[in-house]
Amino acid sequence: MASTLHTIQIISALALIVLVLLNRSTGDAGSSFGGGSFLHTRRGSERFLFVLTIVVSVVFAASSIIVIALAK
Repeated sequence: MASTLHTIQIISALALIVLVLLNRSTGDAGSSFGGGSFLHTRRGSERFLFVLTIVVSVVFAASSIIVIALAK
């Protein structure tokens, strides 16, 4: 069981790294000081990547909590 959870944790961590790097970043130096538009609507593949990133992060967090709970 622990081996399976560790495998899920490693795969989800690697997937999370790739997904975060693939997500489009709209923040630049000007937008942090009020320049530019801060409202951005996600559509199509960008929305899919965003939702997939959230799902993978929840899987990673849940597997981490389960591993910690089983270690005690």
